[in-house]
Amino acid sequence: MRKLLVVIDMQKDFVDGALGSKEAVAIVPAVVEKIKSYNIGDVFATRDTHQENYMETQEGANLPVPHCIEGTEGWEIDKEVAKVLDGATIINKPTFGSTILADEIAQIAAKEEIEIELIGLCTDICVVSNALILKAVMPEVKISLDSKCCAGVTPEKHEAALETMRSCQINVM
Repeated sequence: MRKLLVVIDMQKDFVDGALGSKEAVAIVPAVVEKIKSYNIGDVFATRDTHQENYMETQEGANLPVPHCIEGTEGWEIDKEVAKVLDGATIINKPTFGSTILADEIAQIAAKEEIEIELIGLCTDICVVSNALILKAVMPEVKISLDSKCCAGVTPEKHEAALETMRSCQINVM
C-alpha cells in the first residue's frame, strides 16, 4: 500500500503573513516532521496562487485581503517547510480546491492501492475543499487528516471543518 501525503498551502501568507495566525505558526514544526516521515516522491504540496488582479475576482470581493500573489514573498512556501519539500510535487491552484491535484493522485490510484493523508492550511477552507474533492474522485481510497498538522482561520472553524470531514468519512486523527 502506497501512502501519499498532501501538504496544503503552507505558504508565508497563511503562516505568518497577510492571513497568518498563531495557530498556523504553531503547526510548522509538526508539518516539517510529518513531511520527513514520508518518501519525498510520495509528497504533493499545493500553493494558493493568485494574480495581481486578485481584488477583481469573486474571491477578492469576498475576502478583500490580497494574499499569495504569484511571485511575492507571501506566495512562497514557509521557509522551514520548503527545506523538506525538495523533490515533492508542487501544484499551484487558483482557488480553494485543486482538480489537478485530484487528477494526478487518481492516476496513481488507478495503477496501485493508495492511502492519502492531508495536512496544512486553512482547515476550514482549502484543506476541507481538497479532502472533499479527493473523496469525490476516489470514494474507495482511505483518506485521513492529521489535525495536529492543520490550523483553521479560527480554532472554532478548524473544529467545524474537522467535523464536516468526519461526516464525509475522512479519518480525522
